[in-house]
Amino acid sequence: MVNGLAQVPAEFLHALGTLRKAQCRSELKLAEIPAPSRLAPFAVALGAEVFSSSTRPARTPVHGPAAMAFSKENLRGTSGAGDEDDEELATGRFILLHDPEGSAVWDGEFRIVTYIRAQLDADMGNDAMLGSVAWTWLVDALENHSAQYRAAGGTATRILSESFGTLAERPETIDIELRASWTPASSDAQAHLEAWCDMVCMFAGLPPLPPGVTPLPHRRLT
Repeated sequence: MVNGLAQVPAEFLHALGTLRKAQCRSELKLAEIPAPSRLAPFAVALGAEVFSSSTRPARTPVHGPAAMAFSKENLRGTSGAGDEDDEELATGRFILLHDPEGSAVWDGEFRIVTYIRAQLDADMGNDAMLGSVAWTWLVDALENHSAQYRAAGGTATRILSESFGTLAERPETIDIELRASWTPASSDAQAHLEAWCDMVCMFAGLPPLPPGVTPLPHRRLT
């Protein structure tokens, strides 16, 4: 592992250190997951989940050199599946890519690739402006955290699920997916991760919190 870290560029190690400093809401469970190996020479990936119950067993990162750059204090921990009484409100992935030689497509040496998915109420899910609203949430979150970026792009998708046969009594559900990527202005990714975590919580239906305020346990109304 030490030899592996010796091969990691200093800028990427610095980026990992800034991710470690990110302060995210306690309702969001964050843990390292296997990073894609074909998108860039160096990458780290984080998975996030928001459940209706905030009690989750801890899981520590175990993948690659990033495992040594993160600590239990900063990774909230996620489990595989939630308890039967828990409802998954939102889920997502945050991937930081690094190519020391740079990329013309990225317009830089770093690229952040993200994914968020959440189930919505029918009224909101049928809103024709939903996609543009989701994109606006992302832009606003980055601006609110003063996360400097460029070359941003994304796609918002609505997914209608209908059940038939023995499952016909299940109501229709509408999910929103947002896939987005952008190039951070520097190797400091702390504000970018914090902004993205806020985005996941917004998708989960959690209200924004003023700085310094500790949230009460969230319970989704049915």
